[in-house]
Amino acid sequence: MLKAIIFDCDGVLVDTERDGHRVGFNRAFAGFGIDAEWDVELYRKLLQVAGGKERMRAYFDEYGWPEGREESKDDLIAALHKTKTGITAALVGEGALQLRPGISRIVDEAIAAGVTLGVCTTSNPRFIDAVLDLFGPERKAKFAFVHAGDCVAKKKPDPEIYELAKVSLKLPVHECVVIEDSRNGLLAAKGAGLPCLITTSTYTVDEDFTEADRVVSELGDEPNVNITLADLGELAAEHAAA
Repeated sequence: MLKAIIFDCDGVLVDTERDGHRVGFNRAFAGFGIDAEWDVELYRKLLQVAGGKERMRAYFDEYGWPEGREESKDDLIAALHKTKTGITAALVGEGALQLRPGISRIVDEAIAAGVTLGVCTTSNPRFIDAVLDLFGPERKAKFAFVHAGDCVAKKKPDPEIYELAKVSLKLPVHECVVIEDSRNGLLAAKGAGLPCLITTSTYTVDEDFTEADRVVSELGDEPNVNITLADLGELAAEHAAA
């Protein structure tokens, strides 16, 4: 029996990467006077690195660090990330980014059935809080936990964040389902022994999801519903029987 759904944020709750985080990084670079512009295709490559701070570090390591800065590399990364988070949170608050199709519906189905809701994401807590505001206060209050940002030492594809979710839930893995959109997220969920549904997003549609329990383009709303709460329950039951 399904008792918990654990959502990733970026690409699952909201398709944030191309028109949210990428824009935020570029505006932060410009604000700091850094000559860097992440176009759509470059950002696709950079998304192979999980975590915004880690992504910037990987980029500067490959393409060169800004010269003539007084702050340390660590301090620069931290300051850029703080600025970028504020920019992307503002984009959400302004209505520039919306919940993906079917997300509010599946959350409502879960709440009605008494299914616990949680989030496991590499996003900054400030940003995920802005995303959860899109659900409205009543739905937002139903999320039992949010494990975000730097609450774990190792980011996806390491399973640490989903191991933490298992501790929070105190449920057998076959009573939980993870909804992810990326291969890194899939590997993290599977590494923790959890069944995983993939909803592909703008940047992940061509990734390898061989290990996924099921793959769909989106959860969907009427009349094009792809996944219901009953479907998620079946995935959990199949995992228990395997």
